[in-house]
Amino acid sequence: MTTPLHKAARARLLAIGATAAVALALAAYAYTRHEVATLRFEGWIEAYFIFVSPDESGRVETLSVREGDTVTVGAPLFALDADLQRAAVAENEAALANARVAFDRAKELLKKAVGSQKAFDDAEAALRTAEARLNSARTRLDRRRVASPVAGSAQEIYFRTGEMVQAGRPIVSLMPPENTRVRFFVPQAVLPQVKIGDTVAVGCDGCSAGMTARINFISAQAEFTPPIIYSLEERARLVFRIEAIPDQPQALRVGQPVSVSLAPAKGVSHAQR
Repeated sequence: MTTPLHKAARARLLAIGATAAVALALAAYAYTRHEVATLRFEGWIEAYFIFVSPDESGRVETLSVREGDTVTVGAPLFALDADLQRAAVAENEAALANARVAFDRAKELLKKAVGSQKAFDDAEAALRTAEARLNSARTRLDRRRVASPVAGSAQEIYFRTGEMVQAGRPIVSLMPPENTRVRFFVPQAVLPQVKIGDTVAVGCDGCSAGMTARINFISAQAEFTPPIIYSLEERARLVFRIEAIPDQPQALRVGQPVSVSLAPAKGVSHAQR
């Protein structure tokens, strides 16, 4: 026989069961949303420039590029005055001619058994030295005209026509498209989810949709690490530098801010990773 008390108890059990079912459904939905949530980080565009400089000091005689120009491999960039180098070539050409005459004479005398083997050997050594010096002088002359070692765009011109430049000082900086990088930072809690070769989505103001980049570098050292024993709060502030190669480098500009979206692996929660 069912009493009012039994009916009230059954109603409470049904209400508790319904509430538990709703809570479980909400938890499952939240967990699922957590599983497929997209991690988003802010970053910017970096590039590794190629700085082109002369081997020796001199005055800039000609500039063949302007900032923003597109260059190919072997395209002329600049030339320095070459009067001294041309004079050195002429001097070594004359020295080589004299050394060749001396060598021919020593060779003829040796055949006639008039000259000595030592004189012939000395003449041959002098001839080889003169040839080497002439090759060196011609190389120095050729290097007064500098061509582009890579294909890319001219970014900066540091010296203009008529200015003196020291050896090793760059005159032009070039940016090959393949040297463009997307740089961003992730906290250490997210670091295990990032792997070399992963693809990330890249977005920026005015950029076309669907741009991606492939991660090619993960720093082994944390940035902004305090030189003290870590606490839980300090560990949360540690970040690691990540770099990725964009699939459309020509559409990006150095210093441009971008948003990087990283989709975690399915079936693994952020807390577990």
